[in-house]
Amino acid sequence: MANLNLLPSKVPSDGAWAAAVPSSIRTTAATAAAAATAATGAPAMGQKDFLTLFTTQLKNQDPLDPVKNEAFVAQLAQFSQLEATTNMSSTLTTFVDSMSGNQITAGAGLIGKKVSVPDGPAQLIGGQPVQGVVNLPNGAEGVKLEIFDSKGVLVQTRMSGSQTAGDLSFGWDGKDEAGNTLPDGSYRFAVTAVSQGKTTTPTVSTLATVVGISQQADKSMLLQIQGGKSIKLTDVKRIDG
Repeated sequence: MANLNLLPSKVPSDGAWAAAVPSSIRTTAATAAAAATAATGAPAMGQKDFLTLFTTQLKNQDPLDPVKNEAFVAQLAQFSQLEATTNMSSTLTTFVDSMSGNQITAGAGLIGKKVSVPDGPAQLIGGQPVQGVVNLPNGAEGVKLEIFDSKGVLVQTRMSGSQTAGDLSFGWDGKDEAGNTLPDGSYRFAVTAVSQGKTTTPTVSTLATVVGISQQADKSMLLQIQGGKSIKLTDVKRIDG
């Protein structure tokens, strides 16, 4: 906002300025000082405050050197733009809060469903088959799948031949090398692949059941799955009924 000339040109600056202005008049400098206190927690200038300052300037401007109409229009336009931006920010904040509530509602629909969990536990429940997926971007000449129990003991090993590039899906029936049914619990899959003469250990994703959902301070959603692990909703690449 442009400063208005409230004194004749013969009035000195600095200390003489403050002495010459009647105490009943709120000067631009005084307003600036008041604005500076906003940093300490005072409310920012609103539309009513602006109009009060604006009319005070009009009343106390130098009649011999009045501010041009264009300057007034520019000041009003700047305030209108600021007001519109403030209202837009408030509207966006309300919209984001509303979307956060919708995310929780949508996420609740995933409870009971199976989602793909990178490096997640393989939960064996009631002897039901456990499914897993491993991505092989370049295919493989050979793949070895190892299954470990919760204590890290190897319970079964599987070998597969040549695989094409893409996702390799597999299932485990919950049995060990000898064909014995293993007890329910948490197991882990590990894959070793040989591709183009190099040995790699790609991440295995298991299908696990969602048992809960929560929202973090940053509004991101976390899915709690069987086995005690939590993953971000944005990390889910596959959902099964």
